[in-house]
Amino acid sequence: MGSNLQEARALAGIGLPVTFSIIPGLRRDREVADFAAQSGIETMIHIPMQSKGWPQRRLEANGLLIAMDDAAIREHMGDYALRIPRALGVNNHMGSEFTEHEDKMRTVLEVLKGRGLFFVDSVTTPQTVGLRLAREMGVRAGKRNVFLDNEQDGAYIRGQLAQAVRLAKRNGAAIAICHPHPATIATLAEALPALVGQGITLVPVSRLVR
Repeated sequence: MGSNLQEARALAGIGLPVTFSIIPGLRRDREVADFAAQSGIETMIHIPMQSKGWPQRRLEANGLLIAMDDAAIREHMGDYALRIPRALGVNNHMGSEFTEHEDKMRTVLEVLKGRGLFFVDSVTTPQTVGLRLAREMGVRAGKRNVFLDNEQDGAYIRGQLAQAVRLAKRNGAAIAICHPHPATIATLAEALPALVGQGITLVPVSRLVR
């Protein structure tokens, strides 16, 4: 989130609990954060982190790189918090390279612990150390269970939602992540209200971290 207000209004209009994860530095990041606060919507900071495809795969100019020292990482983290001051937690945007480096993730998690923020590992690599390290350090954390919209197709998204429902019924809870694409928003607006009738309770992600 953070590019425009239209997608924020559309998601809020569904009328069910969702959590906005806002990339700091996008052109409407503060407006979306303010709108979320006024609408009672929980927010997280969507931290850009180096992927295995970088630099061929673009990263935001304020993203975290494994070449950064601890001081630079801490400075960036402070800047993110200034832009999205009411965020309750963070998750990683990309980061398939960064989240495999324990020393770098430790610095990130130390900042989160100091600020009382939780961490949701987006699990962009099977070798991520994020959740394990967060638990070891006493940072409230969770992990992404399902990506809803790797394909921007309504049938695919509904199938991924069904997978999230199965996981939630089996394990008690599931965290699903998606992007504010038009196809995703349209599918969520149609499908989420129907989940309530399936014995599913939708909650902000802060309810699912521990």
